[in-house]
Amino acid sequence: MKKLLILGAGVYQVPLIRTARRMGLYTIVTSIPGDYPGFRYADKAYHVNTIDREAVLEIAKEERIDGICTSGTDVAITTISYVCSRMGLSGVPEHAALCATNKAEMKKAFRDGGVRAARFTVVHSPEETLAAAEKTGFPVMVKRVDSSGSRGITLVKEKSGLAEAFAEALRASRADYALVEEVLHGVEIGVDGVVHGGKLVFLAPHEKFVYRSDRITIPVGHGFPYRGSKTVQREIRAQMERAVSALGLDECSVNADVFVDGEQVSLIEIGARTGATCIPELIGMYYGFDFYEKIIQNALGMEVSFAPGHEPRPCMAKLLMSPVDGRITSVDEEALDRIRQGSAEIKLDYPVGHAVERMINGTTRIGHVIAAADKVETLDEIMADVYRCIRVNGETLEELWRK
Repeated sequence: MKKLLILGAGVYQVPLIRTARRMGLYTIVTSIPGDYPGFRYADKAYHVNTIDREAVLEIAKEERIDGICTSGTDVAITTISYVCSRMGLSGVPEHAALCATNKAEMKKAFRDGGVRAARFTVVHSPEETLAAAEKTGFPVMVKRVDSSGSRGITLVKEKSGLAEAFAEALRASRADYALVEEVLHGVEIGVDGVVHGGKLVFLAPHEKFVYRSDRITIPVGHGFPYRGSKTVQREIRAQMERAVSALGLDECSVNADVFVDGEQVSLIEIGARTGATCIPELIGMYYGFDFYEKIIQNALGMEVSFAPGHEPRPCMAKLLMSPVDGRITSVDEEALDRIRQGSAEIKLDYPVGHAVERMINGTTRIGHVIAAADKVETLDEIMADVYRCIRVNGETLEELWRK
């Protein structure tokens, strides 16, 4: 039986673990201790931090693994590349992993590789942040260089907010510097794909649903297909291929955030892993194959086919999130089952009584809804019905979001 090491045991790794077991693989997970659901599904678990590459390598050697991967997180990518390079396994090269997980290195690679992206400055102090912002022109984005899921990223419209934004970018960062970027304009979309043999062998652009506040933008869902023109679709592929080449990405899934302004395409950033917020599930529903299987096959060094299993089916998904901290006090399961019978997939991450956090980024989800739909309005009607079924602190999520 082949062994697969999966880094992380959170909600975004659970489908990967379950798919691997369904494929007949022996699954091993590593994660820091905590109430993570992946521990319950894996064959074996180690309470080891996924960024502790030496400890993970020791586990990988002891278990004689055949492959290593993750989904929905950037944190473990450099560890995966470290293990792969020392054990001769299929995975992203080390330099590419560094570029894909450090926004400063990524933007330098974009610049050198001719990828269209925002102008940027690396800053080490509030004074440098002010100088960079004044040179770039307000508004600007101030970003943590080693985060994902909108953490440590602030939109700053005037200089009075720069010091706080710089402090927020360095909070919990392993780096002592941040980025100041120009604000790009246009429609933000997502693009996922797979790189094999140095080539982009699968490409899947998709609509992106976001929640915008005065300070941050949080991805809350996606939809297939992306309906951009043929010219825009070609430009998306061209910019993605340049990005893959510029970073040296290989033998990995990729996930990019992209702005489309007319027929101009600009990359915000690219990661060496598949996206979160239901993207693998949507790819599966749209194309008719299990994308988690493709991730695993790639990690095991197997040949991977992306031939559609059926005619493309329009579909959309959004995260279930709470606007407040609290606990799930009740769930109307009968009503949820009736909604499911209308061809909607509804997944709750936590049972009644479990604590929930208010929405601050893509990790503070409490579940998701996926539906075969080609209109956002259709999905939002289903979301409203689901929100009426879930109570936090005694009130329905619909009531809480109305406040």
